[in-house]
Amino acid sequence: KPFPAFSSRLNAWATMVAGTWLMGECEVNDCEVDGGGVGKDQGVLVKRCRFLEESGCASVCVNSCKIPTQNFFSENMGLPLTMTPDYETGECQFSFGLTPTENGEFEAKNTPCLSRCPTAGSMRVWHDGGKSLDRITETSPKCSLMDGED
Repeated sequence: KPFPAFSSRLNAWATMVAGTWLMGECEVNDCEVDGGGVGKDQGVLVKRCRFLEESGCASVCVNSCKIPTQNFFSENMGLPLTMTPDYETGECQFSFGLTPTENGEFEAKNTPCLSRCPTAGSMRVWHDGGKSLDRITETSPKCSLMDGED
């Protein structure tokens, strides 16, 4: 990691330019980085994520976008990345140079199903390994967090 700040800025810019067609309008911004500082131009704000908007499902967002993307940058690019979706606004903050925390990942994986979730929580069951997709029916239980169960 000879130039972590430069690498973070370069990846933020490349993500903004190359990812706009997939995610929607993006802008490079400042963000928190490892060590508690602020990384100048090391973040990308997706103003209204098409992926989240079209899926309408927090589990799909976390398991099909957030975690795989963070893992790709960490494992293949050698650059920590934390993605923070905002389910209320549809925004997603990419913070290059910020290592995901265990608590943050726990919270992301345990986000309650969105009221607009088209699968009524069944995708979370599938992502958690509870069922295969072909066995999910309309009577499948909603996400346990929606019902307030543990």
